Amino acid sequence: MGLTVGEMLQKGLFRAVSGFFFLLFRLFSRPVPPKAAKLPPVKNPLLTVPAVRLAEKIRRREVTSVDVVQAFIDRIQEVNPLLNAMVKDRFSAALSEAAHVDRLIEEEGRCEEALADRLPLLGVPMSVKESFFLQGMPCSTGLISRARFLASGDAPSLALLKRAGAIPLGVTNTPELCMWMESSNNVYGITNNPYDLQRMCGGSSGGEGSILGSGGAVIGIGSDIGGSIRMPSFFNGVFGHKGTTGIVSNHGQHPAISGRHDEYVSTGPMCRYAEDLLPMLRIMAGADADKLCLSTEVDLKKLRFFTVVDDSGSPLTSPVDKQLVEAQRKVAQQLEADFGVKVKEISFPQLKYAFQIWDTYLGLPDDEGKPPQPFTDMMAEGGPAVWPVWELIKWLFGKSEHTIAAIGLAIVESTKSATPSQFLIQQKEELQRNIEEVLGSDGVLLYPSHPFLAQKHHHPLFTPYNIAYTGIFNVLGLPVTQCPLGLSKEGLPLGVQVVAGKLQDRLTLAMALYLQKAFGGWRDPGAT
Repeated sequence: MGLTVGEMLQKGLFRAVSGFFFLLFRLFSRPVPPKAAKLPPVKNPLLTVPAVRLAEKIRRREVTSVDVVQAFIDRIQEVNPLLNAMVKDRFSAALSEAAHVDRLIEEEGRCEEALADRLPLLGVPMSVKESFFLQGMPCSTGLISRARFLASGDAPSLALLKRAGAIPLGVTNTPELCMWMESSNNVYGITNNPYDLQRMCGGSSGGEGSILGSGGAVIGIGSDIGGSIRMPSFFNGVFGHKGTTGIVSNHGQHPAISGRHDEYVSTGPMCRYAEDLLPMLRIMAGADADKLCLSTEVDLKKLRFFTVVDDSGSPLTSPVDKQLVEAQRKVAQQLEADFGVKVKEISFPQLKYAFQIWDTYLGLPDDEGKPPQPFTDMMAEGGPAVWPVWELIKWLFGKSEHTIAAIGLAIVESTKSATPSQFLIQQKEELQRNIEEVLGSDGVLLYPSHPFLAQKHHHPLFTPYNIAYTGIFNVLGLPVTQCPLGLSKEGLPLGVQVVAGKLQDRLTLAMALYLQKAFGGWRDPGAT
């Protein structure tokens, strides 16, 4: 049994509306000016050291925290004018906190082991997605009505990283209200990809991906409801982890959780080096870290490996780029050569409906019957009601405070049926059952990160459904690690998603370490 005629018409309307918005954007917006500039290469060797190793060097007094923090500040000041990734810095406060770290280490003498246990990230700088509450810093998520908002405290997951000794350098750009694949808004503007300044960095943790990929940060924090950690990590050539749902707190972010979104959102680490993923996840999970058994050693030779090459041919999504297909095939070949295993190619027919499943489940009410907050209410931010069609007319004349992506989403939301499709709910339940049966507690699945490499600015307006490649795993609640796999012929990052069963995060994190060693991990965009 397939979709009903009414549902097919609704999806057709959805696609037609998105295409219409793209056409309007091309006709009425100013084109992105060509940028011949390229990022300078990373010169300071401190910028090419994993966070866990930096913390070790600081504890051993091989280098001061002030020197490390200053090195990253210098890099941000060098690249951010080209990227527009960090939208508000706290450099003076960060240097003051680094000086305090250096005094603490001097006072505690050679108690390195005690410091490592208590403060595993002591003195290490980090970046923060602007949607997280970071005391004294803006949290607008690109909404003009929130442009002057300053957080009075820290998000719980961020507070745990700070308590472990990490030093925030500033906050990074997002799409308006974090609900788009490109980080562009009317408060801060658009963020560029470090490998090609005319291309997008992804969203919604796009500023994080961009500043990390450029070498301006070594670790960062993101959140993911449809790929918002994994897409930017992929497009910017870094690692990102969407953990098992319900382990890391999602509180202290804007927009706030509503409906059943807490079942799908995942707050997690983003970083340039795979060895930083597990320590960061352990810290961010707090008391729930024990549920993941992160200290249990993983023997990759004893795992079962699977590869899924695409979504079984959804008419809504784009074909997967041949270079990404080839990169995933090389991963399978490398695993077979190194471990003597067989990587089994499989498919899940239900993936054909991945976007519709994700879209349906995000609209479901919570256990008390309360639906998620309407997107137009979020856009209004407590002010006058937002009428999407009127905002579109205003946008045509340059008078709207909102981006075309946000306006389009609001219009599409108004066309959705209030009654969820039982067919799609059935497809999700079958997919959940089948994929969990395949993975068990020792299975690992390779899946494309996205159909395209990093696209030119604004092009995702015409292909919004490609979010299905990441969004489906939010609804399934499975842990996924995004891993870089070198560069394409155009010099853009390649990558793959590595998926495991619930609470088996350690398997995908172990795979990240392996793939970093096998394929080289992050590449300096200034050296390509």
